[in-house]
Amino acid sequence: MTQREQARQRIIVPSVRITEPMQLLAHTLATIRADLELTEDFPPEVEAEAAATVESAVLPPDDLTAIGFVTIDPEGSTDLDQAVHIARSGDGFVVSYAIADVPLFVPPGGAVDAEARRRGQTMYAPDGRIPLHPTVISEGAASLLAGETRSAYVWTFELDAATNVTATTLRRAQVRSRQQLTYAEAQASIDDGSADESLQLLKEVGLGRIEVERERGGASLNRPDEEVEFEGGHYLLVRRDPLPVEEWNAQISLMTGMAAAAIMLDGGVGILRTMPAPDDETLENFRRQVAALGCPWPTDQAYGEYLRELDPAEPRALAAIHAATSLFRGAGYTAFDGELPEERLQAAVAAPYAHTTAPLRRLLDRFVLVTCEALTAGQPVPEWVREALPTLPKEMGRSDGVASRLDRASVDAIEAALLSDRIGEQFDVIVTGAKNGGGSIQLTDPVVTASIEGEVTAGDSVRATLVSADIASGTVVFRL
Repeated sequence: MTQREQARQRIIVPSVRITEPMQLLAHTLATIRADLELTEDFPPEVEAEAAATVESAVLPPDDLTAIGFVTIDPEGSTDLDQAVHIARSGDGFVVSYAIADVPLFVPPGGAVDAEARRRGQTMYAPDGRIPLHPTVISEGAASLLAGETRSAYVWTFELDAATNVTATTLRRAQVRSRQQLTYAEAQASIDDGSADESLQLLKEVGLGRIEVERERGGASLNRPDEEVEFEGGHYLLVRRDPLPVEEWNAQISLMTGMAAAAIMLDGGVGILRTMPAPDDETLENFRRQVAALGCPWPTDQAYGEYLRELDPAEPRALAAIHAATSLFRGAGYTAFDGELPEERLQAAVAAPYAHTTAPLRRLLDRFVLVTCEALTAGQPVPEWVREALPTLPKEMGRSDGVASRLDRASVDAIEAALLSDRIGEQFDVIVTGAKNGGGSIQLTDPVVTASIEGEVTAGDSVRATLVSADIASGTVVFRL
């Protein structure tokens, strides 16, 4: 699942409002962005081409504006990639899923295309968002804003009573979202019964798809997001725990990604998001680690089932969730044209999978949408897509690396700032990993990960003294 693609319920972790030293923190965050060469502004030629393309764009003739689509996104979102509508069909369901028609506004080989391929994805920093496309596209003409007629790639899925997919179609058409909902608004309306039938069915279909995922052997890492926000002149470290509607909505996106992968594999051309299954040694190491943390993993239980049962509100379970990142390594992108790749599986999904539902915020999805539309229509995949396929894994891998470094460095700096005036204090911590003379720990108040000096054992609850918190380097060190 994408970095920051899913919103989280906003829970302010106690004691995280940072007042000093704000100037050093702001400078550090700006330095992080500069070091990664991240700038919000686009070159003049990119902005000019984007404006001209928006002005001349012609919507497709197919009209699906009668479908009551709604968008469900984080509060304040303006780059809206997806809109959903669900209806009953006999004992089953029909899911209509509209994806923003970004290809309409990005001429192949043009200035916007080149800049998007350089950026790779929208980046999220505490002090601002660095968009993939100019805002005239991403927050305007391509965004599925409520009340606006837009071009979209519309996926239609027929599901049986158990929410298994029985038929899939894809076409470009005009759509019009009826309402823009936040996750909190969608959840509240479902819970109090005021939601319309389509939104109520999102719960039914979402729960059904979760069961399909369980039967398939899929696994997800239910780790709360720790994000940085700027509010009222202060940086806040915010912990976001998922609302149920987020997972139901994510299941629609997941279903679409699996359908896209199947279409491209059947057609012999495309690009997959792949990840190998954890090997036996990795699984055994994880089993020993969580046992030491006091959260033993039963030998007869699939790791996906085990992860679903971990409660992130419980400190030891949260430490086990963090440890589970070792099971989700090696993800990459596999392009093919002709001969099918040996590596086709996304192990966490437990099926072939492709990124296809966030073209406003991720480079790859634009190419997947065009490929799938051509294949489902029985048309040749455009040559500009075929030429780009071999280069996309490297471009996306580089972009993912930048996003990861931005996220980690920003959170590290905020955590250091959060603790910078508490040197010498003692904290209750859980040891999540140990090595000679030290290890890693998890604080619970505030929720911070850090290093510890001293002989420790994984799983121990100990008292530790904060000995340093350097904002510029983002390092926090405790001593047993």
